Amino acid sequence: MSTFCNADLLDKYDNDRTIQVAQPLFTHYGSKCQFSGLIKTLDAFEDNTKVRKLLEGPGDGHVLVVDSKGSTRFAMLGDQLALLAVQNNWAGVLIHGCLRDSAIIKTLPIGVMALNTCPRKSVKQQKGTVDVELNFAGVSFRPGEYIYADEDGVLVTEKPLDI
Repeated sequence: MSTFCNADLLDKYDNDRTIQVAQPLFTHYGSKCQFSGLIKTLDAFEDNTKVRKLLEGPGDGHVLVVDSKGSTRFAMLGDQLALLAVQNNWAGVLIHGCLRDSAIIKTLPIGVMALNTCPRKSVKQQKGTVDVELNFAGVSFRPGEYIYADEDGVLVTEKPLDI
């Protein structure tokens, strides 16, 4: 993967009004603060069973975007799931919610962003919907579009950017 800088990308594509910039709500937890890829979405409020199912499969360099509706009551990702993501070639995970095991996740070679941490594991009810449009942080996350995350924030685009 090439290196990039979201500020430079926005300068380069200044006239492209299709680029969305997420509100600065997320903190980096993985060791890679710069990651990008095709978006795979999961709408799963406080239930991470489908997070596991997705991360057990081939990531092919995609970024899993999980909407837990901003809940801070349960963690949607822990060290075991983050390790699965690394092993299965996911580029990153963005969580509109919390994670746990942050001390271990920060050592893993993957991009992980979330709202915060919470030590409580999620409920397990097999609920959640894959490949649906998600809307949070002022952005629409659609399966098959592209996400670019770096130290300055998150961009979402319909088409890949020339980095």
